[in-house]
Parts: sequence; C-alpha cells; structure tokens
Amino acid sequence: MVSRIKAWGQELGFAAIGIATTDVTAARPRLMRWLELGRHGEMDYMAKHANLRATPQGLLPDTLSVISARLPYWPAAADARQLLAASERAYVSRYALGRDYHKTMRRRLQQLIDRLHREAAALHLTESFACRAFSDSAPVLETEFAVQSGVAWRGKHTLSLTRTGSWHFLGEIYTTLPLPPDRPIGDHCGDCRRCLDCCPTQAIVAPYEVDARLCISYLTIELQGAIPTALRPLIGNRIYGCDDCQLCCPWNRFAGIGDPDFGVREGLDAAPLTTLFAWSEDTFNTRLAGSAIRRIGHQRWLRNIAVALGNADSSPTNLAALASRQDDPSPLLREHVGWALARHAGKSARPDEGGR
Repeated sequence: MVSRIKAWGQELGFAAIGIATTDVTAARPRLMRWLELGRHGEMDYMAKHANLRATPQGLLPDTLSVISARLPYWPAAADARQLLAASERAYVSRYALGRDYHKTMRRRLQQLIDRLHREAAALHLTESFACRAFSDSAPVLETEFAVQSGVAWRGKHTLSLTRTGSWHFLGEIYTTLPLPPDRPIGDHCGDCRRCLDCCPTQAIVAPYEVDARLCISYLTIELQGAIPTALRPLIGNRIYGCDDCQLCCPWNRFAGIGDPDFGVREGLDAAPLTTLFAWSEDTFNTRLAGSAIRRIGHQRWLRNIAVALGNADSSPTNLAALASRQDDPSPLLREHVGWALARHAGKSARPDEGGR
C-alpha cells in the first residue's frame, strides 16, 4: 500500500513521500523549552496550541499514521546573492515569489487523499478510514514528521534538509490507516556551521536553535508592530522573509528548479524598492492576489520597504519615495519612514570616507 501511495505522490509532483508514526514525545521537550525561553516572540498561537502540536489525535481522532510530503519550490529567478548586494532592489524570499504554497500543497495532498479513497478496494481496505491534509495550516510538527518519515533531516538552521537542499515545502496527511513507518535518513550536516555564521542577525543562536525574535523572516512577516531599531540596519533590502541560511548551505548547490506553481510572478525577483513602495493598497491586493505575501497586508509591506529604503543608497529617487509617505495616516509607517530619512540624513552628515 505504501509503495502505491508514494507512486501516486510522485505523479502529483511531490519529490518524496514518507510515513511516520504519531509519536512526537521526543520533540515535545524541545518545543516547550523554545516557548519557555520566549523565542516565539509575538507568535502567541505557538504557545496556545503547543499541546495540540504534540497530540495529532486532537486534529484527527484515532490518527495512527502521518504521510509526510515534500514539494520543491526553487524558482528560475534573478540571482539571489547578486540581488542582496543591489540595495535599490527588493529581496523577497524565494518561497514567496510565486503562488501561495498553502493552496498548492493542500490541493495536491487532497488529490492524494481522493486517490487513496478511490483505490481503497484495490488496496483491500474493507473498513472506512479518515484522512486530513495540512500544510503550515494547523498545529503540526512538520519537520519532526519529515525527519521521522525519512523525507528530510533537520538542519542546524532548524529547516528540513535533504541531499538536494532545503528549497521545498512540507505537507502532511493525518490518517487513521495503520501504515508501516519509514526509517529516518540521519543528519548529514556534519561539522558545517555556515548557516549559523551567515545569519545577518545571528538568530540561529546555537545549532538547531533559532530565536524568532531576531529572525528577519519573523520581523518582516510575523511581527505586527514596529521592527526593533537595532535590527533594522541588518535587514538590508529584505522586504519579505530571508534566505541567507539556505543560500549558504552547501547542500543547496544540488537543488533543481521546483514546481511550476512557484515560478516568479509580478517581477518580484528583482523589483525596484521605489516601484513597490508606490503601490496603493488596491494595487497591492490586486497584484499579490494568490500570493503568500498578501497575508501581511499593505501597511506592513510598506513598513518593510521603508526599512529597506533606509538601508539603500541616498539617491534622490529613494529620498523622494520616502518623503512621499512621510505624512502617511499610519503611525507605524510614519515612524519607519522617519527612521529611514534620519538614517540618510546621518549618512550625509558624516565626512566622506570614499578616499580611505
């Protein structure tokens, strides 16, 4: 039966399918310690649903097995490293350049569930069974199940990792079917610590430990209010998410182009900051319909770009863009624009060091 499920998964575009048990007791202490240290920041839902994450049966009664799926997303896009060095351009995390992965992954998982139900008789499943699909949409220990099922191992940056890299999404199917579990593939990070060393904000505080409060992905996506001023210069031109810990990972040299659903949309792989900063709320909602980015809303989108413009060159174009929103109705945006303008004023007040 499992071999059939894996074959169907490949037909649907998944790079790997694995089976895990529902036992996550080994992962629970790590989760609870992370929460106790406050490393989840303002992500209150992490603490609120901690027990549910450790109890799969709370999401689907009588769950016996977890089907873990991996779907690659690396897009054919402008060179990421060159883009990070181009301060006038916006850097968007590679996973968010295309279609919203939540929808794509859940749709594929549901298709797999439908196939399983249709083929139940051929698999000699005489009793009814239940399934439920998830993709970063419920309290699920995704990486833990990926590790248990042999779909990936946990990298030192805490992301799931394989010999073809980490540019992939994970999804799960909880099922009441008693499926034989696969074996883990083991950790292949060795002594490498490049992800720790390259993190712009040192958010990877130790191997396999991330403090979300320092993470640029958290700051630009999850954080509702003001970005801490001390961290703003470190964000550079990253306006949505951060990929540095993946870009420096040696395993990602072997990554191929991912699923077509995640191809670049709206030119977001190399758009000028000033162009995106000029988007009205209607433009933002229209251009980013079907994108994961839309969930942060127009105000935080502008907040993030204001920070990036503050880190960019003090060109007349950049300064004019910031000045155009200096009196914005949003106190949050006004504060970040004011910071960015003050940062440029500070640059112009310093002696020219170009001859050194």
